[in-house]
Formats: sequence, C-alpha cells, structure tokens
Amino acid sequence: MTKLIVGLGNPGDEHEEDRHNAGFWFVDALAKQLGTRFETEKRFSGKAAKAKSAAEDIFLLKPSTYMNLSGQAVGAMCRFHKILPKDVLVVQDELDLKPGTARLKLGGGTGGHNGLKDIQAHLGTPDYWRLRLGIGHPRDLAGDGRPMDVADYVLRRPLQEEQKRIDQSIENGLQILSLFLKGDTQTAMLELHSKN
Repeated sequence: MTKLIVGLGNPGDEHEEDRHNAGFWFVDALAKQLGTRFETEKRFSGKAAKAKSAAEDIFLLKPSTYMNLSGQAVGAMCRFHKILPKDVLVVQDELDLKPGTARLKLGGGTGGHNGLKDIQAHLGTPDYWRLRLGIGHPRDLAGDGRPMDVADYVLRRPLQEEQKRIDQSIENGLQILSLFLKGDTQTAMLELHSKN
C-alpha cells in the first residue's frame, strides 16, 4: 500500500518561517528522519520525496503552488500513483488549536482552511486524514483589544515560545507516525491526543 504525506505551506524563502508553513516543517523533519530528500517534480507542481517505512512506499509532498491551490499537487500525485484519499495524510496549521497541540482525524470540514478546500475539490471527497498542528488564533494575543487580521497572523513567524511548542507538537506527531502507517490509527490518535 502506498501512502502520501502532504505538508501544506507557501513556497519561497520569505514564507519559510510563517505559521502557515507548519505542514512544511513537519514533512521536512520527517524526510530528515527517513533519510530522504525532496526533489522538484514539475508534473506534481511541488517537491516530492520517496521513502520506505514498514515495507511500504511513502511519498512526501510539498506543493509549490500557493496554499489555496494545494489540491493541484495532491490530485496529480494521487492520480499518477493511484493513491486513494484514505491513504493520504495532510499536515496543516490549525488556528483553532493552541501551539503545542496536535490532532489526528479522518475527514471532516475544512474550517475555512483554503488548502484543505482545494484538496477536497481535487480528491472529490473530504475523507482523507489530517494532522492538525496548532498555531493559535490572533484573538488569543494580548494587545490593544483589536485582534490581528487572520491572514497577517498566519503569514508571520511564531513567537519564540510558540515555536518551541509547535516544534514539540511536530515531534509528537512524528512519534506516532509508525503506528499510523501500520494502520493502527486508533492507537496513534490516543497516543497523540494524550501528549497534548
């Protein structure tokens, strides 16, 4: 069985440290752990890497389209490699979870996340896996009472303490990935959610 793990983010050096790129951070850490490297794949509109885990082929993907066109890359790779939506794990930043929190789930809504909306449109179903990495919401920031615009917030780097927590949630996600890839999704979810 082939699995696809997609990290969501925006391409370019200027976006590398943005909160919106938490998905990229996860797949970069995973590629390092698996000893593989990303190569530009024009036919998939992104950067892709291939590795083996538990005797399964795993593809990693970082779309090089901007976030709201992520489905273009995911759809192309799934069609080419005949990967079913239920074998896709999309790793995304999540406004509605605090930094340091990670949640794993199958299906569900898009929560206004443009990357997820486009992936759902290209796959024709919401029934793919998501690993949601909390980045917090601008309304949680103390300030002058006027919350920062969401678009501005996701396109800025996290505060140092937030970054530490996000890095920990990425580590927690990596720790349960072998269970997930073996198909033991319930245990993977329980373990991950108990770490938060």
